[in-house]
Amino acid sequence: MGAMRARRPHGRHRRADAAQATYREVIAIREFRALWYGQGLSLLGDQLAQVALAVLVYDRTRSPLATAAVYALTYLPSIVGGPLLAGLADRFARRGVMLTCDLIRAALVGVMALPGMPFWALCSLVFLVVLLSAPFSAARAALLPEVLEGDLYVLGSALQNMTNQAVQMLGFAAGGAVIATLGPYRALALDAATFLASALILVSGVRRRPPANRDGSKPSMWTMTRAGARLVFRSRRLRTLVLFAWLCGFYILPEGIAVPYAAKLYTGSLPVPVITGLLMAAMPAGTVVGAFLFSRFVSPQRRMRLMGWLAILSCAPLIVTALRPPLAVVLGAWFLSGVGGAYQLAANAAFVQWVPPEQRAQAFGLVQSGLMAVQGIGILIGGFAAERLGPEPVVALAGISGVISAAVLAMIWAGPRKPVPATA
Repeated sequence: MGAMRARRPHGRHRRADAAQATYREVIAIREFRALWYGQGLSLLGDQLAQVALAVLVYDRTRSPLATAAVYALTYLPSIVGGPLLAGLADRFARRGVMLTCDLIRAALVGVMALPGMPFWALCSLVFLVVLLSAPFSAARAALLPEVLEGDLYVLGSALQNMTNQAVQMLGFAAGGAVIATLGPYRALALDAATFLASALILVSGVRRRPPANRDGSKPSMWTMTRAGARLVFRSRRLRTLVLFAWLCGFYILPEGIAVPYAAKLYTGSLPVPVITGLLMAAMPAGTVVGAFLFSRFVSPQRRMRLMGWLAILSCAPLIVTALRPPLAVVLGAWFLSGVGGAYQLAANAAFVQWVPPEQRAQAFGLVQSGLMAVQGIGILIGGFAAERLGPEPVVALAGISGVISAAVLAMIWAGPRKPVPATA
């Protein structure tokens, strides 16, 4: 809190001591605030659009598979966009990549907001909007370690994660009521406005930096993708961290079938859209609490030791849904699952320390691509299975599979490895 900070030539903020950082120090950094505000604002608009699509499709089809398919559409484009487009943030200036993506997405979502837009066109535009999120997210993830360093980065990541989850919680919980008031097209127009606001915040709050690749070479996107894949997957420690990150496919699956699950839990006291919002908000709420406690009260070294146990916790509570409990118990289980998801902070911090800065965006893009892929594929599988088994046993099976996978990774992580960097 009272530590001295100085701007290094490359723009990062380094603490003069090795003590654990504080949130006040992180928030005091202007560039971080710009990244933080812009991301939270655009994400809020996205959540409103996401809830609108899910409720609309289920009202029309009454099909868990169709609902999950449309929800998965917001994940699957990153399978392509992550590996191929993320490298743009290493090849070009990262702030410029973010601004370009924001402006194009604002235009695309503005077209989506036009009344009478055919459903197939709407889905195509959603695909393109999500595709552009890959280079934007890679640029932002690679830029953050240039703005923050050491434990400042960990707390900055935690603060962004908590904000993201809080925004998702707010967007999901209030989304049904807002969409009932505004209508789906106005909700999409609001989403377009958030992209424009994000671009304005980036212009005013983030300084220009040269591209990370300063040798003047312009390798092809395919060459950069192959180099990033070799970097990430040939290293045992990076590969393990990536698999930890991809565990989210198990505990995110319930969100994709939240609407049919809400229909099962409906008792007449609360409408299905409200129950849907509560279910979709439970995990983000737990993640906010878990991220705050994990980053604020757990030392950097202890975070790494607890990572495996928290990964198991992220999936274990979902198993209780096999007993078909009432809404309050389901909400509590999903909340606890979100608390366990805080292990991602430790995995992310270690990953940053072990990836060279000039390949950071490409590496993050590959990981993000996998994240979105496992979530989208998991949701599709969950929707397919829920049509045949019902949502409760599907969520429980996801929990069991996740616990087994997390336990295996925890044992691998606890085995012999090089010491964790002090700043992780």
